[in-house]
Amino acid sequence: MAIPSYLKPRMLIAAAAALSLSACFGSPDVMKRNDSKRPTASTGKRPHINSTPSFTSAESKQCAVDLKQAGVRFTPLANEDHGGGCSSIDSVKLLDIGMPTTGLGAMTCPLARNFAAWAQYAVKPAARKFFGTEVVKIETFGTYSCRNIYGGRSGRLSQHASSNAIDISGFVLADGRRIMLDGGWKGDRASQDFLRALHTSACRRFGTVLGPDYNAAHYNHFHMDMSGNGYCR
Repeated sequence: MAIPSYLKPRMLIAAAAALSLSACFGSPDVMKRNDSKRPTASTGKRPHINSTPSFTSAESKQCAVDLKQAGVRFTPLANEDHGGGCSSIDSVKLLDIGMPTTGLGAMTCPLARNFAAWAQYAVKPAARKFFGTEVVKIETFGTYSCRNIYGGRSGRLSQHASSNAIDISGFVLADGRRIMLDGGWKGDRASQDFLRALHTSACRRFGTVLGPDYNAAHYNHFHMDMSGNGYCR
């Protein structure tokens, strides 16, 4: 059946809009997200997410109380089995730790509690000591990511795959300066002293802390997680 001439312009506009949306958002199969689920080996399809209630144990409930008492605003997240060995158990979404922080996704409650305390009692005082000003933002590469260590195709799962790690990339000061691990670790004396003081303090709060001196993969960030028992490099 022939299309009436008065409808053709509308159809062209609709088609153009659809193509525009496709270009903006892409195909789900090629989009890259930090919280993406790893495809199963047999089908290549993303597994179904299974959710269950969280914060049911005495330990997890106490952690939530600790966050509240510290004045941290957060949202508890449902326990999720993402498949492929990846999960988020007794995790939270941090909303306010006293300063803006980029890239925060699901974090286990102990990781969130220790990170918030590190920001309050290590990051803020260090900025005043070495720069005479305030930190107004912490920049990160994120938290949860369903992947192997170093993002490799093989090997054991990263602590990021269980929402138990955070990667810190830098800090923004009130005067506009950005003190980044990439450049700052071997930069001017104040930046070096500031970042090394934060590395040392993190080693007292987290199970594992890896920085630029550990290997080339960490040249631009601190990796901090709750596994291990004081492994600090």
